[in-house]
Amino acid sequence: MALGIGTMMSEPANLSRAQMELLEAHGVESVERGLTVAQAAQRRECLNVVRPPVDCPAWLCIVLPCIGHLPSMVAFAKLKPEDAEVKRDSQWVCYDAVSVVTGDILRLTEGDVVPADCTVLQLVDGGTDEILVDTSAITGEDRPRSVTRNSKDNTTKPVQLFYGSYVLQGSVIAIVTAVGDQTMLAHLISAGTWPPKGNIVLSPDAIDTVDEEAVVSLITRDAL
Repeated sequence: MALGIGTMMSEPANLSRAQMELLEAHGVESVERGLTVAQAAQRRECLNVVRPPVDCPAWLCIVLPCIGHLPSMVAFAKLKPEDAEVKRDSQWVCYDAVSVVTGDILRLTEGDVVPADCTVLQLVDGGTDEILVDTSAITGEDRPRSVTRNSKDNTTKPVQLFYGSYVLQGSVIAIVTAVGDQTMLAHLISAGTWPPKGNIVLSPDAIDTVDEEAVVSLITRDAL
C-alpha cells in the first residue's frame, strides 16, 4: 500500500443515486466513516479466501509438489491479494485481505491487487483524473477498465472491479460487494471456466453497470 494507517486524504464528495442505494443496501451509513470494528466482526462469517483451481489437502501438495506448477495454479497465485486499505471507524487502516467483509469501504491505489469484488464510488481527490484497472486475468478483457469523473456533476460511474484485478493507474474509493466464495473469480473457478479463454463481458457498455449475477448465470450455463 502506498499510504499508511490513518493517512488523511480528501473523501468522495458526490455520489450518484445508484451508489447511494448501494451503500444503503450494504448497511453503510457513510463513506467517511465506513464500518465500525463491531459491524465488521458481525459480518465476518468466513474469511475472504478464494479456493484455488486445484483445491487439495496441504499434505497432498507436499507429496505432489507438481500441483503448484500447473498453469492454472501459477496464474492463480499471481492474483492473490495480500492486504487492503479499509475505512474502519473513520480511519484508514491496512488489514490482511482475508479480513475484508462486504460493505467495507476500500481505497485502491496504483500497484494494488483488488482484494474483493467491489464497485467504484469515486476517484480520490488530488489524484489522477482516471483510474485504470487490469481485469484481463479474471474476465479476459483485452483492455483495462477505465474510471473517470463526470465533469458536470463530479460523480463517477459505479464500475465493477473484481478480486484479483490489478490497479495500473490512479486511486479510487470503492465498496466491497462480494468476498471469498461469492466473488466472480470463485464462480469462474467453480464453473470450470477459469482461466478465461476470451472476453466474458459481452458488451463494452456493460463495464459501467455490469450485472455480476447475470455474468455468473451466463458462466454457469456455458459450463453445462
